[in-house]
Amino acid sequence: MRSKLFFILTLSFLVLTTMTLAQETETDAPQDILGTLQSYRLMNHLPDLGGREITVAVENEYPPFNSINSDGVGEGWDYDALEELCARLNCVPVFTEIVWDDFIQSVGDGVVDMGADGVTRLAERYELVDFSMPFVEFSQVLVVNIADTRFSTIDEFIATDAKILAFEDSTNYDSAVALVGEDRVEATLANTTSLITQLIAGEIDAIALDAVTAQRFLDETSDAIRAFPDPISDVEELAFIFPNNSELISAFNIALETMRLDGTLTALNEKWFAGE
Repeated sequence: MRSKLFFILTLSFLVLTTMTLAQETETDAPQDILGTLQSYRLMNHLPDLGGREITVAVENEYPPFNSINSDGVGEGWDYDALEELCARLNCVPVFTEIVWDDFIQSVGDGVVDMGADGVTRLAERYELVDFSMPFVEFSQVLVVNIADTRFSTIDEFIATDAKILAFEDSTNYDSAVALVGEDRVEATLANTTSLITQLIAGEIDAIALDAVTAQRFLDETSDAIRAFPDPISDVEELAFIFPNNSELISAFNIALETMRLDGTLTALNEKWFAGE
């Protein structure tokens, strides 16, 4: 009799417990709980790089990712992101200026530990370097002088003989060539600020830029330049680059993921990538 009564009481308890858990599951936000647990576990398993210096390649001519301000100090998304990443990984970022023409090869050769600079993940680049997880997605856009009345749409631009300037060996250049053909695209190694100045002065017809970089200059000179609303490329992903088989990739991926989970990455992108 006791056994039977015990069984009934136990069964009743289990039913009530199950109902209570079900109600809690319905009222709580499972995805928020999952994100919290995942973030907690990652934060408690972040690799410790032991205060190691990490050399980071930047151009210092590619705002909003990196540039030198009027006080002669480096600033931009790359600087803020690497400071935050190294705070989580116990390392010290040491920024090294490398021109774009030598950028990817220098990282691949191990001249530096990693490269920032808003590099697009491309299959062919994996022959030279490895990539981190992406930190932002974007498309390429075409930027023109707002006073240029020859074209109001991309189709009208294509129908003219206007030329496009784009960075040499970049996805900007590839997208421009796909749009109007190689004969109408000029490769350049000039910095973005210089190109925008030429565009405003009417010295060039158009510039192919990634939307992240373009937005920064559109915000600063909205009375002088504009971008066609239609992108000229598919969506691309930006990431850090490392020498092949670098032991740092997994560490930085974990740290990047914690930044994504706790909102730091979103806040950083909103700060530097206006309009994104």
